[in-house]
Amino acid sequence: MAAGYLEILRARHATRLLVGTLVGRLPNATAAIAIVLFVRAEGGSYSLAGALAAVYGVANAVGQPVLGRLVDLHGQPRVQLPAAIASALAMAAFAFTGPDLLALAYVSVAAAGLFTPPLEGGLRALWPNVLRGEGQVHSAYAMDAVAQEVMFTLGPLLVTLCTAVWSAQAALLVLNVIGVLGALSVVVSPPSRAWRSAPREAHWLGALRSPGLLALLGAFLFVGMALGSITVASVPYADDHGGDAVYGWLMAAIGLGALVGGTVYGAPRWTGEPGRRLQVLVALLAVCYLPLMLMPGVVAMVLLTVVAGVFLAPAIACAFVLVDQHAPRGTVTEAFSWLVTTFTVGASVGTGVAGPVVEAGGALWGFAVPGVAGGVSLLVLLATGRVLAAPGGRGVVAASSENDPNRAVEPRFSTGDRA
Repeated sequence: MAAGYLEILRARHATRLLVGTLVGRLPNATAAIAIVLFVRAEGGSYSLAGALAAVYGVANAVGQPVLGRLVDLHGQPRVQLPAAIASALAMAAFAFTGPDLLALAYVSVAAAGLFTPPLEGGLRALWPNVLRGEGQVHSAYAMDAVAQEVMFTLGPLLVTLCTAVWSAQAALLVLNVIGVLGALSVVVSPPSRAWRSAPREAHWLGALRSPGLLALLGAFLFVGMALGSITVASVPYADDHGGDAVYGWLMAAIGLGALVGGTVYGAPRWTGEPGRRLQVLVALLAVCYLPLMLMPGVVAMVLLTVVAGVFLAPAIACAFVLVDQHAPRGTVTEAFSWLVTTFTVGASVGTGVAGPVVEAGGALWGFAVPGVAGGVSLLVLLATGRVLAAPGGRGVVAASSENDPNRAVEPRFSTGDRA
């Protein structure tokens, strides 16, 4: 397992691209907690802090596919770096003016979210140019999903550390400067500068004209909803079993489970239809959510939460493969960005749904929401199985000088594919 991952990391530019992308995404991964801590430090209410964090999240969900399309049209350096700088400057404006000037605060936070560069989708578009063959690319998708879990675990710790050492304002500024440096590291790399999207058919829907991609996005809306609902349902459980420390353990346990699952999933070279494999993974994901309704003691609950997270990263990694296959020609970055947006929106919907459910029925019914959402996601995948398996949507990895002067391999689609 380790040898397979080391082989990927030894590939020229691979480690730089992975680390640079993760560092560049730190501002996005930490934005919600950084905004909340800053607003509270400035004397603002929890309601205002939550509203500003929500505005950032909505703007980010809108901006990712839009910027992803621009990357496909104009290349990575021309879009990613200016977007990263614009996002950092907007967050700096918020940090220096504070939440008292409400209109400016909302505009600044919205701009910071809107201009967050689509580094995640950009990295996945670069993997086929850097690695050898589909097997390594698919393993890299799994490694990417695992690295995300590490980032989302360590990111909040960095925010709290910066806040404790300096201030909440400094945390906002420092993390966004680090993010710009990460984006800079990626866009000045030879693979990023050389990458060009395949020629695309002009269409206002862009990547969304692919039925297979739409089916996948519909399924992952509910996967995101399941994850978002767990974060809310865990609050009343933690309140009854020890407070904030227990809540922290439960959230860390989900990340640990996903990390373990993604690491194991990425080791072998998978064969067969990825659509059917995703159905199995989402079914296992939904089943593993159900034992959370037992709500045992803290130790057992933490273990159950680890199990609940095991199939999350594998499902995401498998979805990356399907996005790669079903994205219409010339829209790969936009397509990956749509998956990020859909998952984020689903998580927000999950938190919104779980809140009233918990108030009405307590933590028990709150933990029922992720199981139901996972089941609905599986139903979507089963109902659209033929679309996801359609030969017309399959991409093949082929050498090309059209997009890469070095003739590296990249996802390519048959000329008959007009999704």
